[in-house]
Formats: sequence, structure tokens, C-alpha cells
Amino acid sequence: MANPVTGTIALVRAVYIMAREGVFSALPAEGLPPMAALAHKAAGLLARRSAKKAARKDRLSAALNRLGPSYVKLGQFLATRPDIVGTQIAVELSHLQDKVPPYPREVAIETIEVTLGRRIDDLFLEFGEVVGAASIAQVHKARVRTRDGEERFVAVKVIRPGVRQRFLRELEAFAFIAKVLETVVRSTRRLRPVAVVQTLAQSTRIEMDLRLEAAASSEMADNVRDDPGFRVPGIDWERTGRDVLTMEWVDGIKMNNVEAVRAAGHDLPQLGVNLIQSFLRHSMRDGFFHADMHPGNLFIAPDGTIVAVDLGIVGRLAADSRRFLAEILYGFIRRDYRRVAEVHFEAGYVPRNQDVLSFAQALRAIGEPIHGQPAETISMAHLLTLLFEVTELFDMHTRPELVLLQKTMVVVEGVARSYDPRFNMWEAAEPVVSDYILSEIGPAAKLRDAREGLEALGRIAKRLPDFATGLEVFAKNMPDLIENGIHINDDDLMELAKESRTGLIISHIAQIASAVALVVIAWQLTFG
Repeated sequence: MANPVTGTIALVRAVYIMAREGVFSALPAEGLPPMAALAHKAAGLLARRSAKKAARKDRLSAALNRLGPSYVKLGQFLATRPDIVGTQIAVELSHLQDKVPPYPREVAIETIEVTLGRRIDDLFLEFGEVVGAASIAQVHKARVRTRDGEERFVAVKVIRPGVRQRFLRELEAFAFIAKVLETVVRSTRRLRPVAVVQTLAQSTRIEMDLRLEAAASSEMADNVRDDPGFRVPGIDWERTGRDVLTMEWVDGIKMNNVEAVRAAGHDLPQLGVNLIQSFLRHSMRDGFFHADMHPGNLFIAPDGTIVAVDLGIVGRLAADSRRFLAEILYGFIRRDYRRVAEVHFEAGYVPRNQDVLSFAQALRAIGEPIHGQPAETISMAHLLTLLFEVTELFDMHTRPELVLLQKTMVVVEGVARSYDPRFNMWEAAEPVVSDYILSEIGPAAKLRDAREGLEALGRIAKRLPDFATGLEVFAKNMPDLIENGIHINDDDLMELAKESRTGLIISHIAQIASAVALVVIAWQLTFG
């Protein structure tokens, strides 16, 4: 926990800079209580003239960059939590980019040599200047010779020196500010700012170990190996460590430069379709998706392939969440709101004390207006946003993995529409959703589930003779066990004392507990 004095200074500084950059005055004032309305007006007077002319997302970006890299990272983290800040602000934050100067090349070389334990000339034929800098790390272009003797270019990501210590100090200040908010501003308690800061701290610790980002890239590369139109760069594990990540160099155009992509002769509408289908494929088929998929992290290779980089933030969906998502989309397409409601209850997302039919009625209020719109104006991300708003009325607990999926879908769908204003989300998604439905919910899935059930029964049947023999042994010894109980003699105790590893002791205890349980079962079978 930060010192109250330094925490208070950090809070006052943050409020002042946010006011000066016009962040507070850009928020709607309608419906505010008198004191809050007065504070809103005061914030408007403090705002700089140039800030008042800027868009809200630009005001927010300017304020966070003035506050420092840790605040930029906080903003980027909140972009993944629309359940806290709202979808609109989350989308605005998703475009937030670090604006920090690079540190000297010599410092990066020192970090690489310390991390990898080798001289820079032994690792790289050429180590170039900075090509991109952010709050946590910066990237250099380098050239290496592979073990096959081939020369190729690589991108080398190096952690910023002292960044861990700085983030630790500022996260302590965030923790103090969050605690003050929860204590003083009661309305913020439902947003759980203290828990948010704790989650941010954990996320930042993970992001600052570049081996974990490399592992995420490697896993996704395996998943998408045979996918059309999408890939991630290969990892050079020999030149990767906690503070250094080396990967294949990507020659391509960033997707946020739409005009350059068009000038290169690529099919823009098809790129939008490829992006959406790739994201849905990763989410539904693999249960593992890039959760920071803004256009600055996406490149278009010369052959039209989408190449994704910077997998510091990823999302995972369990099998039940993937089925949940697919059945929701399929149910809305078929207008089967009763089934969509039942899926929520079956998955345990909505408490059993709620009414299924009332929930289905609320879902109909979402679905019917959508069916009256032209297909190209229907947004899947908007549908999920409305769905999460409705589920709050029925005490559905927040599912972080689904919220992260929804936020990423908002961003990805926005990129697709920037490439094709008449983009038809349902038409693009239909092949992927249908394939998943057929493989996981359709007749083939039912046959697979039946086969797995029969195999499980077969394994149980094989164990029945051993189980029956065990019951027979216990039945023979039951009178003595019932009369005298289960005893552990001195030799047994001495043997247990010699076992130094906790796992072995637990194993003995588990065996004794199993014996007791089997005695009870045998007693019930014999005398029950």
C-alpha cells in the first residue's frame, strides 16, 4: 500500500491533469446531483481551450500520456474491461497508443547481453536502431544467421530499463486511489476499483515477462498453421528470455493505414471477412484468442495474409463458454429466444431463482429489433453488449472471459467495417459458426458424446472385478473393523514420520480415508 501522502499527491495530480485535458468536461452532465454538476462545471473552467476542441478519445489519450506510461497501461487494460468503463469508452481506450521516447541502443544491448548471457555480436550479425517504443518495451530491427547458414531479419523486443520498479511504485499509488474511491464514492463500489487494480498488477507482471508473450505467439502459431489468410510471426527461442523477445520480421502494411493497403492493391472487403472469420475461429475452435487486436497490431503481408503481433494480452474460453457463445448466436439467428434463455440457465450463468420465460422475453426485446434491420447494419458486438446489459437485470454474474471476447469483437468488427462500410457481419460469421455448431452441438457431436460415454462405461466395467474383490475382502474383515475400528500401529507412525514429502503423507492419509469409505459402502451393501 502506498504512503497516504504520496497517494494523495498522486490522486490530486491525476484529477488536475484529467481536468486540464478536458476529460471530465467531455462527460455528459445530464442527471448529475448538484455537487457533481458543480464539479463538472469547475472541470470545464479548468480545461485548456485546445482540449475543448478535441474529441473525447483524444482528450483521454493526451491526459493519460501526460500522467505517464503506467497510466497509459491502465487505460489499455481498462480497454479490455467494458463491463467497468462501458463499451464506448473501452473502444476509445483501445486506440490508446504509448507516446514515450526510446531509450539508447546501448542500454538495450546491455539488457540483451545480461538476459541471454552472450555478447551482442555472437547473437546478431547486425543490431539496428529503434523502430518502435512503448511504455514497457521497445523494438529493434536486427539480422541473424540461422543454424542452416541462412541470413534473415528479425524484430527484437527489449524491456525498458527500470520499468518494473516504476510500475510497482505507481501501482501502489493506484491501489491507494482505488481504496479512497471505494471508501468515499459509494457509487464506485459496484465497479470494484481495488479488484481492478489487483488484476492490472497481475496482468502487468505477466506482460513484463516476454517469455510468456513468446509462448502465446507460439501456441497461436500452432493453432493457425493451416488457416487461410492469417498467421503470427515465428519465435526465435534461442534469442528470447525474460527481458528479450526475438521474432520473425514482418514486411507488411499496418491495418490502420487503410489507404496504403488499398494502394497496394489488396481486396479490402475480403480482408475484413478474413479478419472476422479468423477471430471467430480462434475463439470457438481453439478457445484462445488475441485480446489486443487493434489495427496497430495487425499487418497486411504482400500476399494479403493478416499477420498479428504483440500477444501480451490473450483471452481463453472454456468449452462451455464456447458452446454458450455459439448457441447464443445461433439462437438469435433462428429467433429461438426460449432456447437462448435455457442455455444461460443450463450453463449456470443466470441464477435458478430467475424465471426462464421472463428472461426469454427480455432476449426477444433485443433480438426482434435487430431482425428488422438490413444485414449490413447488424453488429454482433452490439448484440453482445445489449445481452450483457439485460443479463445484469437477472443477476447474471460478470464473466470476464466473455467480456474480454466482446470487447475484442467490438474492435475487430470496427476494423472490418473500416475496410468495408457495407460489411455483413452475419454473412461473414456464418461459415465459422455453422462449422462449430455442426462439430460441437450437431448430430456428429451427439455421436461423439455417446461414444465417449460408452468408453467411460467400458473402463468402469473393467474395474468391477477388482472392486468386487475389494468389497469381499472388506466384508470378511468387517466384524473386526466394526468392533475394533481402524488402528495405526507404532511402526506405521514411524514410517509416516520418515516421509519428508507432504505428497507422500497425503497419499497415506488418502489410502486410510479410502479404506474407511469402502467399509461404509460395504456395510451399506451387506446390512442396508
